[in-house]
Amino acid sequence: MNTDQQIVLLAEDDSNQVLLIRRALRKANLTQPLQVVSNGEAAIDYLCGEGDYANRESYPMPTLFLLDLKMPRKSGFEVLEWLKQQPGLRRLPVVVLTTSQEITDIHKAYDLGVNSYLVKPIAFSDLTAMLTLLDAYWINLNRRSMVYTD
Repeated sequence: MNTDQQIVLLAEDDSNQVLLIRRALRKANLTQPLQVVSNGEAAIDYLCGEGDYANRESYPMPTLFLLDLKMPRKSGFEVLEWLKQQPGLRRLPVVVLTTSQEITDIHKAYDLGVNSYLVKPIAFSDLTAMLTLLDAYWINLNRRSMVYTD
């Protein structure tokens, strides 16, 4: 994989949601490589470059991290808490992409340092539009800090 590309990491345990997100990205002609992990522990392993994700050529550092909150092994909240304590990773832009509209979840996510909190839309066309806007801002317009691991 070309490490100069802007990689999006998606942490999502629902395979149907992953499929919908992949389809919406294709429909919107968004070409950034999407790496997918299915639980919080795998997300941490990916970001650390450990275990199955040790090969940084195959699993490069992401430019943007899309994080579901309700996942097995470690929740999105636990991943956020861990991430913001890592000196080389805490500036990685994190967008929560979840079904939860609970105000307590929204507050907690922002308290833990999330950059944006989005509720997954029901309509496929709305998901496509949302991902198009995410790409426009986070990939094309936003100025990034360097993300690294020690």
